[in-house]
Amino acid sequence: MIENENTMEDLYCIGCGAKIQTEDKNALGFLPAGALKKKIENDEDLYCQRCFRLRHYNEIAPTSLTDADFLRLLKEIGQHDALIVNVVDIFDFNGSLIPNLHKLTGGNDLLMVANKRDVLPKSLKVGKLTAWLREQAGARGLKPKDILVTSAQNKDDVAELMEAIEHYRHGRDVYVVGVTNVGKSTLINAIIKSASGSEDVITTSRFPGTTLDKIEIPLDEDSALIDTPGIIHRGQMAHYLEPEDLKYVSPRKEIKPKTYQLNPEQTLFFGGLTRFDFISGERQGMTAYFDNEIKVHRTKLAGATEFYEKHKGELLAPALVGAKLVRREFKITDKSDIVFSGLGWVRVPQKAVVAAWVPKGVDVVVRKALIG
Repeated sequence: MIENENTMEDLYCIGCGAKIQTEDKNALGFLPAGALKKKIENDEDLYCQRCFRLRHYNEIAPTSLTDADFLRLLKEIGQHDALIVNVVDIFDFNGSLIPNLHKLTGGNDLLMVANKRDVLPKSLKVGKLTAWLREQAGARGLKPKDILVTSAQNKDDVAELMEAIEHYRHGRDVYVVGVTNVGKSTLINAIIKSASGSEDVITTSRFPGTTLDKIEIPLDEDSALIDTPGIIHRGQMAHYLEPEDLKYVSPRKEIKPKTYQLNPEQTLFFGGLTRFDFISGERQGMTAYFDNEIKVHRTKLAGATEFYEKHKGELLAPALVGAKLVRREFKITDKSDIVFSGLGWVRVPQKAVVAAWVPKGVDVVVRKALIG
């Protein structure tokens, strides 16, 4: 029964991995003693109160995990001979990279998985995207054995991922790592469902930091697939949004491109989240690839800053929380994408001088256009 302290050491929330405890309602893993007793007697799955509320009411409670906790977990992984599966966000590659991952994980074999393929426009060629991802990974010292572009929503993609994991792990444990909000736990749930038929075992949501400790899923008698907490990356757009606005950085449906015929000295606002200025060049059609629900507002470049300050949060919604937009200017010579990390990108087809405005710390990347 629950009075046995040794028994308590063996109880963990299957949703977030936190150790179940009944004493401190503000600490990780809390579950009222009565509820715990009932679940044990009925042989029910154990979810802490935080995961229960998140799963059923979409409520989120603050956590006490720090950057140091995440680094400690990564260093622990580096002490094991294992396969590392690094899940990244197709829409936020820079914001979803773990700094110094190759050093922290002890040089273990790495399989990179770019998630959320299902929301990409069908006109985007996966081969082009994979080549760009490999180039970007290499520039940061990462040398993955393979790169898969996948979707947790697609059974064939999940099957391909499972085959790749089995191919590269050589009987070893598999650690799945990633920053918050890349869809890591959703992907693992898809793997569990494919293998066992169980659904939504691990708690998932758009809220950063849902998984709080390591969660082990047996692969065979000697090895396991281990989900680790999402590492907080301060350069993610998600950290500057209200919880109800996180949907804008986690598209759930295929993105429909929108083309705008722009003259020089015109500005596009994407809600109150980011801004794109066409400063000089020939009139041209610029195509935006953002979540379908983000409202785009076009205005004159002159007075755009004042316009933003007057209308952010109302006409220009959703608004940022605790951040101001900072400007970065680019001279475009070939057909290029201006990538707003975590949100999407604007394709610039001809020579132009443009500027992108994002919260400080959020990346803007220029790349050769992936479409067209």
